Parts: sequence; structure tokens; C-alpha cells
Amino acid sequence: MNTTIETSVVSRSREVMSGAAVFKDTRVPVQTLLDYLAGGHSIEYFLEDFPTVSREQAVEFLREVSHSFEAVN
Repeated sequence: MNTTIETSVVSRSREVMSGAAVFKDTRVPVQTLLDYLAGGHSIEYFLEDFPTVSREQAVEFLREVSHSFEAVN
């Protein structure tokens, strides 16, 4: 079965990065942004290292994660 999941900025498909959630139209895992932020790096630093991800995608992903977290609490 070929399962594909997409939001406005995230895509997940077995054919791309072994099914890891990635920023749409890139091969950059969203976990990478979370790792950068957890490591004390800024969004700017992440965007410099991964120019295929737009600032809008990164910010929207963080909004979606934040809203999901708020819904759980």
C-alpha cells in the first residue's frame, strides 16, 4: 500500500526519505528543523543550511505543531 500524507507544508510518502515527514516539495525532514531549534540554533541558521525550505514553510510548520500541542493540552 502506498500511503501519502500531506498538510499545507508537510508531506510524507514511502518513496521520499523512507516515509519521514518532510517539508513539501523537498527532501528535508521536519525533524531537522526541530533538532536545530532544540540545539539552540535559529530558524535563520536552519534556512541557510537548507535553502529548499522557505521561511513560510518553516513558520507554518511550527504554527501547526503549536496548534496540535495546544489541542492536546
